Amino acid sequence: MAATDDTVADDDALFVLTAVLLTPAQFPSVLGDDYVAACAELGLEPFAEGYGLVLGQDSGGARWTVVVEDVSLVAVAIAAWDCGMEYDLSPDDRSVVCALPGWPLALAVAAPGVPDPHDPPPGPDDEGPEPLTPPDTEVWGAPQRRLGADEIALQWAAWRDQIDDETAFGRSGEPRPADEAPTDSSPADTVPADAREEERGSADSVGSGQHPGVRKALEAARAYVGSPPPPGRIRSAFAPGGARTLRADGPGWSLVARTDDIAFILLDEEPGEIMPVGRGPELPGLLKSLDELAVRPA
Repeated sequence: MAATDDTVADDDALFVLTAVLLTPAQFPSVLGDDYVAACAELGLEPFAEGYGLVLGQDSGGARWTVVVEDVSLVAVAIAAWDCGMEYDLSPDDRSVVCALPGWPLALAVAAPGVPDPHDPPPGPDDEGPEPLTPPDTEVWGAPQRRLGADEIALQWAAWRDQIDDETAFGRSGEPRPADEAPTDSSPADTVPADAREEERGSADSVGSGQHPGVRKALEAARAYVGSPPPPGRIRSAFAPGGARTLRADGPGWSLVARTDDIAFILLDEEPGEIMPVGRGPELPGLLKSLDELAVRPA
């Protein structure tokens, strides 16, 4: 794919490594709690149609994120790759919005035959945006919290298997040791070992046994029902058995839930901890209301 005039030389090319969607229903949550915030992080207007983000290297090995308007083309490429098929993603130059230095996500692959991935050098006037960088996995903050929630959504079955309803959601509210959690692709892997202390069980969707941060997160989620948040703050995706997987985010918290099951909450104030919330009397109705507000992939 040819690079744009304002970033790389005309006769240069981008060796595409991967691509992601940036739409209200599907965006790299590492960039923000909602679609509007994610666009702002990249200096883009939050158009309803969204964008595609193409990540690759130029012939010198420099990392670039190319923003394109052809969302359908990027979606087809991602679907083909997910099925193990080859697909030559080559957006038309006319669909290119801009090219940003760096990558917002960590990639374990590189283009063959070019130097190792590196940030492009600054321009002659030393102007332009700072290179995009993936979040530091040695600290805990909002990006790491959202990445943890993403991983729980992807590995729902594995995380759910670790929760014994009677133990985790009993009135005692006893914490569950973190070493009982899944070990593969665990969200806790994004934080230092000394931060992986414990996961606190919740009594039910309301009650004095809950962590104060969990109560605040649930209250904030309930407030969305009366005052809908920006697009992408609540997202709904397919789940087996006719259920939906919900993602909701807000300042300092992330919620992952199945509409037919329990919820997990992660907090900025509790590094590496994943707190389960039982069904209780109120959670099913809350999840149903959130799902009705959520944006869904086309």
